[in-house]
Amino acid sequence: MGFVGSQDGFHGIPGWIPWDPRMDSVGSRDGFRGIPGWIPWDPWMDSVGSLDGFHGIWGWILDGILDGFCGIPGWIPWDPGICCVPQACSPLWAHECGSSYFTTGMCSRVSSSFRFSRSVAPALQRCQTYMDIIIVLDGSNSIYPWVEVQHFLINILKKFYIGPGQIQVGVVQYGEDVVHEFHLNDYRSVQDVVAAASHIEQRGGTETRTAYGIEFARSEAFRKGGRKGAKRVMIVITDGESHDSPDLEKVIEDSERDNVTRYAVAVLGYYNRRGINPEAFLNEIKFIASDPDDKHFFNVTDEAALKDIVDALGERIFSLEGTNKNEISFGLEMSQTGFSSHVVEDGILLGAVGAYDWNGAVLKETSSGKVIPLRESYLQEFPEELKNHGAYLGYTVSSVVSTKHERIYVAGAPRFNHTGKVILFTMHSNRNLTIHQALKGEQIGSYYGSEINSLDANGDGVTDVLLVGAPMFFSEGRERGKVYVYTLRGNLFVPSGALGDLQSYQNSRFGSCIAAVPDLNQDSYNDLVVGAPLEDEHQGAIYVFLGFQETILRKYKQRIAAAQLAPGLSYFGCSIHGQLDLNEDGLVDLAVGSLGNAVLLWSRSVVRINASLRFEPSKINIFTKDCKRNGKEATCMRAFVCFTALFLSPHFQTASVGLRYNATIDERRYSPRAHLDDGAERARGLELPAGQEHCHSLPFHVLDTADYVKPVTFSIDYELEHTEHGPMLEDGWPTSLRVSVPFWNGCNEDEHCVPDLVLDARSDIPSATSLWSPSGARLGELGMFPWRREGSRESWEC
Repeated sequence: MGFVGSQDGFHGIPGWIPWDPRMDSVGSRDGFRGIPGWIPWDPWMDSVGSLDGFHGIWGWILDGILDGFCGIPGWIPWDPGICCVPQACSPLWAHECGSSYFTTGMCSRVSSSFRFSRSVAPALQRCQTYMDIIIVLDGSNSIYPWVEVQHFLINILKKFYIGPGQIQVGVVQYGEDVVHEFHLNDYRSVQDVVAAASHIEQRGGTETRTAYGIEFARSEAFRKGGRKGAKRVMIVITDGESHDSPDLEKVIEDSERDNVTRYAVAVLGYYNRRGINPEAFLNEIKFIASDPDDKHFFNVTDEAALKDIVDALGERIFSLEGTNKNEISFGLEMSQTGFSSHVVEDGILLGAVGAYDWNGAVLKETSSGKVIPLRESYLQEFPEELKNHGAYLGYTVSSVVSTKHERIYVAGAPRFNHTGKVILFTMHSNRNLTIHQALKGEQIGSYYGSEINSLDANGDGVTDVLLVGAPMFFSEGRERGKVYVYTLRGNLFVPSGALGDLQSYQNSRFGSCIAAVPDLNQDSYNDLVVGAPLEDEHQGAIYVFLGFQETILRKYKQRIAAAQLAPGLSYFGCSIHGQLDLNEDGLVDLAVGSLGNAVLLWSRSVVRINASLRFEPSKINIFTKDCKRNGKEATCMRAFVCFTALFLSPHFQTASVGLRYNATIDERRYSPRAHLDDGAERARGLELPAGQEHCHSLPFHVLDTADYVKPVTFSIDYELEHTEHGPMLEDGWPTSLRVSVPFWNGCNEDEHCVPDLVLDARSDIPSATSLWSPSGARLGELGMFPWRREGSRESWEC
């Protein structure tokens, strides 16, 4: 397994360094989670860009499938059984509500040609300024001067946030009759509405039919251009008691039934100019206004004083829900939905770190609607007393599959209680959660839970390993980072050590990105890639870990450093994607993000080389001298070395691989018995087609020798011809072959000689009674040892 690098020009995928989403600027040198190159960023600056006038960063997450592959590891696990579509999310997408911008976030589907289609924004709620406002003006003769009413009308209109999704305004004027000055949907901007209002002339009339004007506004004005779901607001401005006051009770009842909120303004100029007691008039206006009167009733001394209530009236109309004297509590207004995402069978999970006062939440968008869990659903693991800590639940989201083949969602909250937490849960359509398990970090500030991924190592559809990153884990005086490993036991994940043995004592932030990838080394087990973007003085590196059976091997198999690939790369490993076959060779490749660049790493095919060696004849017969070498009689033979290349990937069954080999006779003695013929010792190269045996002949000769018991050993050492590119040999596969060729011993084919020793002994001692000689003469005996069976070549006499 290995990779061949190439550098491309698209921007890195974010998600590697902790970022505080509540900051006014997007990230910092040690706290960035954005898209380098999409917003101005200098890693040596204290801040990154600005949000002034900025409505989101599209492309924060590219999630889903392209060319049949699901997911972006690091944020979602790879699962070939899930069918999904690509999603691009912009968690900082903001929409205007009155004078505020709410960063609710948004995601859109992306086609294979990178075109946006259907957008989803589950946290997007209608603004409090989603209103249909009808202003009911008394235009009877008693209103004077009319220009003051016009000034009031223009000033209050300038306070309104008029536009799509916000406020619509219509105006009716009444006296004896009622007329539409303009309808709700006639104008879409403040400028247009103000221009229209400036041309409204006083209609006049000797009667003030206020009940008629209110009923007309309720039944007619709200219907023409009114929007379903918009809050209905009516502002009534009059300077005298109505001539149709008996109808008021019924008219107000109908308005209450239609949920029309009524603000009533009593202009006392007529009464003050004539010294008339206005008590009855004021009581009538209070009756018209919605309860309570202190919020919905106004009175001014005369027409010129209308300008004094403009601000107060505007504030009361646009007061935020959830506001009290001491605090403002946010639900989903600042949720930043799409900060992380994960595709599941029936929809998409979206992390919303800013929800519920930045404690965070996980939302779900499905084809049948959205699921937004209630704040109370999280209290089991995120108690109310810690609500001000900003847990950032949803910083990353993922899922696992239990032994019961149930999908369980996983979400990280890296700031919970300063040590971090990960929860495993299921989500219900009634907006409740069931939290099955919680895993907690162990070190303050480690950002435990900022990266989560799961791995089905053996591909049986059940999650084998859950991995939780703590990239800011501090050890041995360095911010080295740590990746916790949890294995599935029953229905729970239990701690099972950590990935490590990096032999790197530096600020690495190992675990900033964790990517589950399909089988890279083609051994049928899925693998893992982990980013360490701060290694080598912020140049960065990635580590490849191999899956095996139902786990992940704890020691990394390959380290790829940015310094090996190209000069100038920095923060390499901040994001990793490994699901696509980018060069269409049948192998999954890696895209690794760095600051302002992405590096493409081609996967390499893995091959096994089977080698064999045979001899003709199969044994060395030194009694058969069939050639001459250097003027000496010799036994000449041939060795045939054969190679077969077997690619592990089925896509390479028609490929070939270059091989170089060297043959030697392993004779560790002063005078070798056997020699390769001239030229045979040179290194040779050949091209091996997949699955086809390829053989070479190696002539050699054996000279006369007294040692024909110990066999002659041949050595074949071989390697792939192009080690930097192309296929690579399977890890641990042999690269040498040693075979011994024996000497012929004259035995049968079974190579076992069976001796038949006969002892023939004769004594030269004369007959005597004594067995010793007093003269010291040596007594002797002659013996013959003839070999009469296999291998018999001589007799020995002693």
